[in-house]
Amino acid sequence: MIFFPNAKINLGLNVISKKNNGYHNLESCFCPINLFDIIEIKKSNNSSFRTSGIKIPGKSKENIIFRIIEEIKTKVKPLDIFLYKNIPLGSGLGGGSSNATFSLLTINKLLNLKIKKNELFRITKKVGSDCPFFINNEVSYVQGTGNIIEKINIDIYNKKIIIIIPNLHISTKEAFKKISINKPKYSIKTILENESIEKWEKYIFNDFENYTFFKYNFLKKIKESLYNYGALFSSLSGTGSAIYGIFNKDVTVDENKFKNCSLIEAKVLKNASSLELLN
Repeated sequence: MIFFPNAKINLGLNVISKKNNGYHNLESCFCPINLFDIIEIKKSNNSSFRTSGIKIPGKSKENIIFRIIEEIKTKVKPLDIFLYKNIPLGSGLGGGSSNATFSLLTINKLLNLKIKKNELFRITKKVGSDCPFFINNEVSYVQGTGNIIEKINIDIYNKKIIIIIPNLHISTKEAFKKISINKPKYSIKTILENESIEKWEKYIFNDFENYTFFKYNFLKKIKESLYNYGALFSSLSGTGSAIYGIFNKDVTVDENKFKNCSLIEAKVLKNASSLELLN
């Protein structure tokens, strides 16, 4: 089976509190976008894992796909897995989490494991905080440790998104160590549902920008450049290095102004549900 795990962007990211177990309670809005990896999983006599595209550091067995397989290892037969990596690592676009969840759903269908949806949520929550989102894979208001997911309706599907991705991997673990926890003044959900996109800049923030922009000042300049190009809203995505701008109309951005960066044009996916893999 061949499938196409997609990336996501965050509209705002508030760190609400730190739990006793070291995890954090968050608030954000996740939006699936049309930037994809490619994965093929086949039944095989011997298990194998191959990759192409963007180089993935570390040993194969450390890949998040194997962490998700480990959760169902008693049910899994040998598989041949091929991953073409296109979503940059450490960018805050959720590529690894998407790979893991889509792989779980695909293996569930391929091997006819009949794992129910609530159990799939439980498994994905154990593996990564962004993973549960990719089961429904629709624009969602996300809370807790990524385990509380609520559908939200916002006018964003007809917007153009330009993403600037520097050749820079930001460690999620390091970013969380440096984060300052402050109770947000505004609820992301309230703002998204009640304010026009032109006003989001005043009320919606990514708490990781303070640390990230201090350490990598050029990222702050990228955000400023996107506003200068006419972005209605611009932000760091997740805990990574990608900066996106949301535009009302087509705009041409000079790639030469963003050295050592990739420029990607995208849109929010309206019908991206991965639930057909449950059938």
